[in-house]
Amino acid sequence: MKKIVFILISATTLVFCTVQAQFTQVELFAGYAKTDITLLSNQPLNTTQTLSLTTMAFFQKFNEENQQFNEIGVQPTLYYNLNTHVAVGSSLYYNSFGGFSERLSVKYVQQNSRLTLVLIPSIAYSEQKKASYTELFTQFHYTIPISAKVSLQLNAQLLSVWDKFTTHSRSFQQVRGGIALNGHQLGLGIDLDQFGPKPITKATIGLYYRKNL
Repeated sequence: MKKIVFILISATTLVFCTVQAQFTQVELFAGYAKTDITLLSNQPLNTTQTLSLTTMAFFQKFNEENQQFNEIGVQPTLYYNLNTHVAVGSSLYYNSFGGFSERLSVKYVQQNSRLTLVLIPSIAYSEQKKASYTELFTQFHYTIPISAKVSLQLNAQLLSVWDKFTTHSRSFQQVRGGIALNGHQLGLGIDLDQFGPKPITKATIGLYYRKNL
């Protein structure tokens, strides 16, 4: 199986508030076909907030008949923030299937009081395959306030990975919708996962819980 990248950030599953914002988020997604646990944190490294460290870790476990897709990934990324919208970063990514790879990324963030949009195109080199690959990660977050403490949340994450820039390796589409209260989110989600050059698709509907630490 080809390498999987979240930038849940993430991703599976998580939302960047601004390029420089400090946050830690944990999400659990559980459905009939798989269970995901994802951690994402962002920590400014200097007082001017031009440097920040984003760390992602995830564990993905499918049901018994799809155990071959189980996966663990860890990725720390050092970003240089050009402004509140754009950052460039370098990372070392470890994946339980793909091994180690080095990555260069550009992160673009656009947001207002209700909407956050994140785009992260990357190029990378796989030590295991001795070859390059490219990917595009997109994250969308929309908030509908109900009261001072309660809001409706709609989140989506999209990933597409291509080996040697031409051969499909991995894609996913993750959608979440729920209610947020005092840093907690709970709701329904759907994951669509595609694997390989002739994509094998796996679909999961389940519940998610997200916590801001």
